[in-house]
Amino acid sequence: MASSASSEPGTLTVSHTHGDHVAVSAANGTELLRYVYRPDPEAFESRKPYAHPVRTLAGRTVTGYRPSDHRWHKGLQMTASHLSGQNFWGGNSYVHGEGYLPLPERVGSMRHDGFARFTVDDDRFAFTEYLTWIENAGAEWAREERGLSVHSVDEAAGAWVLDWSIRLTNTRAEPLAFGSPTTAGRHMAGYTGLQWRGPRDFTGGTVFAPDTEADAAGLMGTQGPWLAFTAEHDEADAHSTLVFAHAPENLDGTAAVHPSHWFVRAEPIPTVAFSWAFFEEFALPPGESFAYRYRVVVADGAWDRDRVGAHLEGLPW
Repeated sequence: MASSASSEPGTLTVSHTHGDHVAVSAANGTELLRYVYRPDPEAFESRKPYAHPVRTLAGRTVTGYRPSDHRWHKGLQMTASHLSGQNFWGGNSYVHGEGYLPLPERVGSMRHDGFARFTVDDDRFAFTEYLTWIENAGAEWAREERGLSVHSVDEAAGAWVLDWSIRLTNTRAEPLAFGSPTTAGRHMAGYTGLQWRGPRDFTGGTVFAPDTEADAAGLMGTQGPWLAFTAEHDEADAHSTLVFAHAPENLDGTAAVHPSHWFVRAEPIPTVAFSWAFFEEFALPPGESFAYRYRVVVADGAWDRDRVGAHLEGLPW
């Protein structure tokens, strides 16, 4: 069954196909975001909700789905590549000294337990979702409270904003150890956390960050408040830009559970992750929680560093 809700004319429209997905459309009719929470058919790909397609206001798709190189990459999704011996990323698992191995017994899942809140107000749509992280054998390891918000639709700038938050609580009787392929021994492959996979035509795109001239390779494993990825689309004579930004507390050495670093590639695949355990593992004790907030600006056009910085300054947290 599908239901819809909308705010005043000229703002966002939201439709909910129960048991399947939530879609958010702009006033011009463009579907900006589809958040899919139905269980995936392939357990090996780590069943979990994801956002795809994500589009600019002009209708350009800026997420990839099940690409041939990594079938478990699905738009924008919350992941944990190495978690106490389990893989909540999907696909092959990295084992030091042996490389990537198909170990389906390690692949966990994230179960959608329900939505606690839906709000459509003026130019903002937000929901709160409850999820359970389940290891492969069926034990429930963690509870998550996830928040998504679509807001700040700016037709003049050709941009809109997606905020994504996580609060995760360890429900085990022992600590949860969060890591990455790099903490397991693979050099500069510290991917984990909230991950974006771009469409094929974003391959080879331009990546930049504030206060540095480094490209994607130079930004791998670095820290910073934001990172931008811009590329030219196939078929259409158009560019799009995505900006990935941390909430201030994510970079606070006292508020955050662990330091965050960028995992970013333009070649051979376009991807960005807000890695919360790039170089070192961290442990979450039983009953304890951690939280992060992230922002993604989705824009038409090839933005530069000055334009990104100015736009972010106009978007207070």
